[in-house]
Amino acid sequence: LKTQDHNFCTRPSLVGQQRLSYNRIDVVFAPYNDCFRELRKLCVVHLFSSKKVQYFHPIRREEVSKMIEKIYSLSSASNVVNLSELLVALTSSITCRVAFGKRYEKEGVGRSKFHDLLNETQAMFAEFFFSDYFPYVGSWVDKLSGLSSRLERIFKEMDDFYDEILRNHLDPNRPKSEHEDFVDVLLQLKKQRCFSFDLTLDHIKSLLMNIIVAGTDTSAAMVVWAMAELIKDPGIMKKVQEELRSTFKNKIFIEETDLPKLEYFKAVVKETLRLHPAAPLLVPHEAVQKCTMQGYDILPGTLVFINAWAIGRDPVSWRDPELFMPERFLGNSINFTGQDFELIPFGAGRRMCPGMLMGMASLELALANLLHTFDWKLPVGVNKEDIDCDV
Repeated sequence: LKTQDHNFCTRPSLVGQQRLSYNRIDVVFAPYNDCFRELRKLCVVHLFSSKKVQYFHPIRREEVSKMIEKIYSLSSASNVVNLSELLVALTSSITCRVAFGKRYEKEGVGRSKFHDLLNETQAMFAEFFFSDYFPYVGSWVDKLSGLSSRLERIFKEMDDFYDEILRNHLDPNRPKSEHEDFVDVLLQLKKQRCFSFDLTLDHIKSLLMNIIVAGTDTSAAMVVWAMAELIKDPGIMKKVQEELRSTFKNKIFIEETDLPKLEYFKAVVKETLRLHPAAPLLVPHEAVQKCTMQGYDILPGTLVFINAWAIGRDPVSWRDPELFMPERFLGNSINFTGQDFELIPFGAGRRMCPGMLMGMASLELALANLLHTFDWKLPVGVNKEDIDCDV
């Protein structure tokens, strides 16, 4: 990812990824070429820049406030709070509003259909297709097993979903939204024809797929892992809550501008990312040409899997790597921005996640307000020893 980044910056062509990414014209699964470089620049400049992250702050604030209010109503009735469910609803609402200006506010057919489609799409990316590894006979196995037809069904449903979004945005009678969303930006760029290639509606759909699939569950999972680790260690929970409550004694809501003042809280976030990266195995890379690494000859076309989970637990880099110990980051300059290779939850190099800033903004705002506002304990009959943080 550093000295050999140029040789491992492309992606393999895998059946599921190729179909769901509209023949790899996105930024996650695309081969490394001029089109990819321009699309990545588009994302970095027009969608995920610091300025754009700040632009969407009101949406994140509103959605986190709604979640806090819902937890208040549940706790006042002494109900158990399903934090995972609430956080997935939070991140999906933020992602959908940012991406295409719509939130699935209430339980119902629309919200259920969206989440079912999202879950099926995510599962399909992780499926084992025999044709990826046995090209001559594998396609027959995939057809007989029903995997090929399932892939086509999911792609069709996903494509119809994105078609509806684009039709709504192209409707001249559509009410003007308070916030310009990603689809608005992408359609404007399409009109401007400012790329060396024709930015098509399929390009826009593929980018929407990247944003929705990557942005919905990852931030929610990180907050859940952080809360699980903190509940297992009441001492650390108390310490981070004391920092939040003593620093902002008279505040009801922690703002994003408050977060840089919270050194221990930031250490808790880093420690969570170290132990529980959202993608334990990064999206696979592919060798462009023959090279030698640590005595191994790697041939062109070789699939390379980078284990971010193992890197974060490497005893050579980390003392007591299996322990949740935020103190290791106090006075430590190691960060997760791709410059320190002991900690790469978002990858590094040319294929690093371009949406890192947007994801971290949602993660930190939600976690800070959960810890600042409420005291947390496990349901009756559940002990902290029952929580397995090693999965």
